[in-house]
Amino acid sequence: MVYDTRPLANGLRTDHPVPGLPFVDDSHLPLDEGPDAIEAVGRNKGEGMWGRCDTSHEGGWLAFTTDPIAPHLGWAVRHHPEHGRTVLLLRDEDTASLHTDWSGAPLLFRAGGYWWDGQSWYRPGQIWDPVSEDYARHAARATTTVHAADVLDGHACPDHARVHKVATFDPEAAVPKNWADDLTRWAQHHQKQPDPLPLNRCVVDLATPELAGDRLLGVPDMAALGGITASTLRGYISRGENDIPLPQASVGGRAQWSRPVAGDWAEARRRSSEGLREAMTADDRHRLAPGAVQIRDRFSESFFRFLWKRPDVRKRWALRHRTEPNVREVADQLAFDVADSLRRIIPTDALGPTVRHAVLEDFATSLRASERRGRRLKDFDLILSVPLAKMLSWFIQHFPTSAQWYVGEIMGEAERQLGIPAQISGEALRRSAILNGKLEEQAAKEFFSRVVPRDPES
Repeated sequence: MVYDTRPLANGLRTDHPVPGLPFVDDSHLPLDEGPDAIEAVGRNKGEGMWGRCDTSHEGGWLAFTTDPIAPHLGWAVRHHPEHGRTVLLLRDEDTASLHTDWSGAPLLFRAGGYWWDGQSWYRPGQIWDPVSEDYARHAARATTTVHAADVLDGHACPDHARVHKVATFDPEAAVPKNWADDLTRWAQHHQKQPDPLPLNRCVVDLATPELAGDRLLGVPDMAALGGITASTLRGYISRGENDIPLPQASVGGRAQWSRPVAGDWAEARRRSSEGLREAMTADDRHRLAPGAVQIRDRFSESFFRFLWKRPDVRKRWALRHRTEPNVREVADQLAFDVADSLRRIIPTDALGPTVRHAVLEDFATSLRASERRGRRLKDFDLILSVPLAKMLSWFIQHFPTSAQWYVGEIMGEAERQLGIPAQISGEALRRSAILNGKLEEQAAKEFFSRVVPRDPES
């Protein structure tokens, strides 16, 4: 999850104001009536309007809605029973993105994607963990949570602040001149709310050494970490490509990132499909993977020998032989050379055992499910996953003699290890290859009639 949502303003009834953003009156929203009421404000209320709410596995709920007064804007709300609520105004098209970002552990975001789960601060999630099927959580070091009570010092002038109306809100014109004034006015309003969250629990920001100004990196250093040029990185940013994280600060209009965030981005880039492809194809002129390089070189040499080394073929380069039938004959011969070389492309000695192990595992899973239901196993109880059925069908169509051997092994192992009669396992394989593998019925009949043992009682 690369956080890239930019809120426009704080709702006046938020518990956790985002630094630097103006405050907008949200009194027309039913914040105290729960998520369903917020969703109902915009859901199906007009063209282009929408709303949604969900409970969170991490506690509380989240909701968003199109603003009924200014439909180009929308509100997003994250509520936690212990830590209060965040209320943000965004462009309407951004509300669903923030809703998704809030659907997990994050309760709020600061400093370009650093997030807080109610106890700890974490850096923006960028590196995908295939085991947990989520972005890796990297805790920020030596963090201090900055609360509203820490910032309010009594020297601000709340009368100089302005609470904006959503109907006339202009993000460009609403930038606070002195945000301390706006925060103080918000605090005065906050304290008048029923049972307000104490100001010493209202999160404003975080402080950590890695966000210190002298430790932040600009575009050149960020690009160097990623192994690209500064101009390439600027291009990525302008086009919204390559999941560039939001900067942690902007100094003189120039984006600045913390070194750990830049390092995580570089690592995510290295682990990406593009990064892997670059690493695996770096030495090839066509940017092919190593295995594809071997195939290309093998057939390049084979085709060259056929087209140039054989006099009977080479003579066809003469103009009088460049007829469609002659060219078709040469093309057919080259295609035959590829088809006849499949065993040199696909390692059937490795593919067969792989299919065998996978099928037996699916059979064992089906058998356990049948036993739990307390029923006698039938052939239609044995189920292969769709990808495995497709692989089995492909194996049979491309390497029927190898498939014959390994399907025989599958039926034998199923009978010895799982107690499944060969006729039942064979029928299950045939049915799966047809239904999910798309093997033609006639081809399946011809193949399995030669592989499955005849029923001794038939």
